Amino acid sequence: MIKKIRTRFAPSPTGFLHIGSVRTVLFDYLIAKKDGGDFILRIEDTDQKREVKGAVENLTGILDWLGLKPNEGVGINGEYGPYTQTNRLDIYQKHIKTLLDDNKAYYCFCSSERLRKLREEQTVNKKAPRYDNHCRDLSAEKVKEKLDNNEQYVIRQKMPLEGKIIVQDELRGEIEFNVKELDDHVLMKSDGVPTYQFASVVDDYLMKITHVIRGSEWIPSFPKNILLYKDFGWEAPKFIHIPLTLSEEGGKLSKRHGDVAVENYKEKGYLPEALINFSVLLGWHPKDEKEIFTLDELVQEFSVERMGVAAAIFDKQKLRWINGEHIRRKSLEEFHKLALPYYKQIEKDLDLNEISKILHQRVEVLGEIPETIDFFNKLPDYDTDLFIHEKMKATKELSLKVFKEAISVFENIKEWSEENIKEELLGLVKKLDLKNGQVLWPIRIALSGKKFTPGGAFEIANILGQEESRQRLKIGAEKLT
Repeated sequence: MIKKIRTRFAPSPTGFLHIGSVRTVLFDYLIAKKDGGDFILRIEDTDQKREVKGAVENLTGILDWLGLKPNEGVGINGEYGPYTQTNRLDIYQKHIKTLLDDNKAYYCFCSSERLRKLREEQTVNKKAPRYDNHCRDLSAEKVKEKLDNNEQYVIRQKMPLEGKIIVQDELRGEIEFNVKELDDHVLMKSDGVPTYQFASVVDDYLMKITHVIRGSEWIPSFPKNILLYKDFGWEAPKFIHIPLTLSEEGGKLSKRHGDVAVENYKEKGYLPEALINFSVLLGWHPKDEKEIFTLDELVQEFSVERMGVAAAIFDKQKLRWINGEHIRRKSLEEFHKLALPYYKQIEKDLDLNEISKILHQRVEVLGEIPETIDFFNKLPDYDTDLFIHEKMKATKELSLKVFKEAISVFENIKEWSEENIKEELLGLVKKLDLKNGQVLWPIRIALSGKKFTPGGAFEIANILGQEESRQRLKIGAEKLT
């Protein structure tokens, strides 16, 4: 019988959702949905000191915004809950007892002071820091004595002392480890709370997880996980270790490289479908040259076989481009609804639909709209050097000549529309025996006060209106006089 695919995203509630984690949760989602499986959200909150208030609510909200909705998990529930680890402590206690009874784990009574000195000695002797198995072979009587005396302890996994273990990664194939390099790591802390390594294995088995997708930084602990499955006599899920996401400089993606929280990108006006599209390309290669995908399209086309192991570079310009492409995929009406919140600064009575028309095919990030269109509200105090364009052979003198003619043209347009403005200005180009750019460049600069604008002279003048456009040409002429 073929198992139903079940994947899980299991973040810690330590704050925002890291932009690099979008790729992990996305691969979890796609692998499950590709074959009609289930995607589960589990919260790994055993490190209570790092928990941030409201982090879980924020996380579920962001996943919902991205369109990556779990089938079961925190806030949804299901038959394999609870889905928060601190609500499963009795489950872990039951399973740690099984390992103790089977001599697969043991009590360790070493003090933090002893462990600190041990690490210092190992460092001085240039040895890898690891536990020295000091409590591994304590007699049952000695263990009982210490427990009766209420001595503090942790519980460690009893690792093999010799031999090799071969683990299977779905992307990398077989990976071999010498068990002598694996220390008897902690499964249960002194406060009775499990470590991530123990809790995640127990949870994945009980929740019937078939595929575990996580970062390549977890590969060193991979053999420990597999040995723990063997100790329990359980079948391990398939493991996929995805490569790191690096900054453009080549280092680990962190705050010093700019925004790392998904929330930051949302606030700046990036679309959820763009973040999804960009993230999937950081470790998955389409079968053709196509780069723009919706989530539904990815569910249809995704395959584990086309995932790679090379480190991914977080290319911000690529993200901008993809975001712009998804904006262009929107209908004008859809775009207008998205853009409206960014028009709040427009105080003049302007046609916002017309502004959306010129932005729709040009803007890449919604959050940049206010700065892009601020000239509609108020003409900035610009430098007259903007009227110079060597390639177009536009000069200040020529611009002044154009303005004197264009002011009159604007005054005499009976029905103000983009079509009529275009007809009259192109007529002026012909009359002055100039090139289009020599006339339209200075007019656009005078209307906007900017070198770069979302639209051309016809579109901007149409939105500003007849009187405002005429006044701005007059200001341009005065600056050049």
